[in-house]
Amino acid sequence: MAIRKKSTKSPPVLSHEFVLQNHADIVSCVAMVFLLGLMFEITAKASIIFVTLQYNVTLPATEEQATESASLYYYGIKDLATVFFYMLVAIIIHAVIQEYMLDKINRRMHFSKTKHSKFNESGQLSAFYLFACVWGTFILISENYISDPTILWRAYPHNLMTFQMKFFYISQLAYWLHAFPELYFQKTKKEDIPRQLVYIGLYLFHIAGAYLLNLNHLGLVLLVLHYFVEFLFHISRLFYFSNEKYQKGFSLWAVLFVFGRLLTLILSVLTVGFGLARAENQKLDFSTGNFNVLAVRIAVLASICITQAFMMWKFINFQLRRWREHSAFQAPAVKKKPTVTKGRSSKKGTDSFLFAENGVNGTLTSNVADSPRNRKEKSS
Repeated sequence: MAIRKKSTKSPPVLSHEFVLQNHADIVSCVAMVFLLGLMFEITAKASIIFVTLQYNVTLPATEEQATESASLYYYGIKDLATVFFYMLVAIIIHAVIQEYMLDKINRRMHFSKTKHSKFNESGQLSAFYLFACVWGTFILISENYISDPTILWRAYPHNLMTFQMKFFYISQLAYWLHAFPELYFQKTKKEDIPRQLVYIGLYLFHIAGAYLLNLNHLGLVLLVLHYFVEFLFHISRLFYFSNEKYQKGFSLWAVLFVFGRLLTLILSVLTVGFGLARAENQKLDFSTGNFNVLAVRIAVLASICITQAFMMWKFINFQLRRWREHSAFQAPAVKKKPTVTKGRSSKKGTDSFLFAENGVNGTLTSNVADSPRNRKEKSS
């Protein structure tokens, strides 16, 4: 009787592209369930909570706007369902950008594993930052935030929002919540997960805080400012991947990063510390959404100041580390080869940007051990 040998073949390993396509198909099916639910009267009432914005109020036309009435929104518990649906939409868009844009560029450029992950990260974030920055700027212009800065604190609480304002905040919360499952879908390294969780959590904390405390005007301005600086960093890194001689974008980003932190502190202190502190109504009232009390103002300013200080501390440490690496590389090179070209020494400084991690709201931590030059030194 012949004895069958046990198969020693290992189970097939699913490729990264297959995993991304599989999870995108599943999420698309779930999202379609909510959309199809709108077609039937039995499920329409439940589906509409997920798909459309809730808590709509219509204000009668005033003398200034005699032609039409205003439709405004406030927030409530049903917004969680809306955020969940648009989180699914964000996952689908993420997969589309990855498959039809970033993966094709990666195959053409033949990036290494490290460059591959950094390119995907910068590609996804630059697309989001650009879209959110343009959208937020459109809201600022349409609602006269630029021409009248006092709107940041005047007539607080800002518990009624326009459709664009509320949809913007819903989209922001949905996008950063979708980043949690993407850690699994993108096969993120274990050592990178804590850093990712920290900055995703801080984004959600500040956006949800501005939304729930009815500081949506201030939150919108600060988000547009921050997103513009972050977009400049990631788009500069994408250009660096295509041409390593491109370095001017990083210098401009460093200047705007410091300017953005200072402007964030100035606007926050001006709005919370002076504008809201001088308001007549300073009583805690949950029914009207008024949180203009001393304890809340101190907590808001403390959270903003601590976050900005931490970001500047990480930024300064990164710049000092990069300067020391540049000096340590240039000193022995000058002794051995007096005719060293500038291009090689400048590339050393830019390698830190290439392998920099987009940490907490734009802060940086360099993975110098992963750089090509250090790998070469170890092998020798």
